[in-house]
Amino acid sequence: MLTRTIQIHSAGENYLQLQTVIIQSSVVFDLQAMTTSPIQIAQPLNKASRDRNQHPRYAPKQVDENTTKSRRYVLITPCRDEADYLPITIASIAKQTIQPTNWIIVDDGSQDETPQILAEALDKYPFIQVIQKADRGVRAVGPGVIEAFYCGLDAIDLNDYDYICKFDGDLDLPIQYFQKIMERMEAEPRLGTCSGKPYFYGPNKQLVSEACGDEMSVGMIKFYRTECFRQIGGFVRQVMWDGIDCHNCRLLGWMACSWDDPEIRFIHLRPMGSSHRSIIRGRMRHGFGQYFMGTGPLYMLASVLFRVTRRPFVIGGLAMGWGYLRSFLRREKRYDDLAFRSFLRRYQWQCLLRGKAAATKMCNETQAAQWKSASCPNASGEAQE
Repeated sequence: MLTRTIQIHSAGENYLQLQTVIIQSSVVFDLQAMTTSPIQIAQPLNKASRDRNQHPRYAPKQVDENTTKSRRYVLITPCRDEADYLPITIASIAKQTIQPTNWIIVDDGSQDETPQILAEALDKYPFIQVIQKADRGVRAVGPGVIEAFYCGLDAIDLNDYDYICKFDGDLDLPIQYFQKIMERMEAEPRLGTCSGKPYFYGPNKQLVSEACGDEMSVGMIKFYRTECFRQIGGFVRQVMWDGIDCHNCRLLGWMACSWDDPEIRFIHLRPMGSSHRSIIRGRMRHGFGQYFMGTGPLYMLASVLFRVTRRPFVIGGLAMGWGYLRSFLRREKRYDDLAFRSFLRRYQWQCLLRGKAAATKMCNETQAAQWKSASCPNASGEAQE
């Protein structure tokens, strides 16, 4: 195994001291009113209309070019059974140099101490709001996570924020993380989504990179410019949602990326793909996701060969390849956007011929004209339901 010394700043060394508080399921907590109201499924808070065309969340915000830079950002965290990690995550957000305007945490039917931890945090931090969803009986990834995310999104007016972030409950961030991310987005107007790089603890407690590509913002901490999030139509409710969104960004002329810089490296307390049954099943799920998205066979083969050199060695890459092949043999449903899939295949071919860095640079240059037209004052977009 290759290892290297890295610099990473962690805010999770000081755990919150939490007391047990009983929380009833299927209840929405609103810190401002400190009242509870029973529901069967999560509903938007203080919103009169559920109509897609009238809901204020879908109306693009009119921006005054003379106003100063604003850093209002909202975190939306779908979580289930995160008691082992959530105290560290809460501590790292509390220590941010720029705290979120609002943090919506959607408890997706937790059966461990997660509700008690959230109740304590709700009392302590004014920017936290908790939504309790009924227990579906099992942990769900992909579509289930995005369904919970949209429950949180329905509780806010997107016009109130400059940035939106899908944020997992098992992360430990450096204290300047969001400040540094917003500084980079302010410096590059076409940057629609971005992130730092995740690391996890290896067998000997050494930090190991999850080896995520530079051309994507990582799924566990998807930080978006609100305008870009609207234009791409939000997240697709399926596995590989966190790849489709970045390719849609490039299709519309936006840029997506992540950086492996010490000031924005963070710790993923639960390794990617291990949250549902096992890492091997996670790799198989990723293979299906690549098939669903529209990845070509040759590009997929190259991805498999790359992954066999990463943990878990050999078997992880083979599991990913099998997930793709099995989906192909079963003729599983694919992402139903032919223009997107055509764009994706062209981009992937360029990646094979030129390398990802050169192909991404060329794509960003080629699609720049699309961004100019999409970002005119009359442009609008909808976040998909």
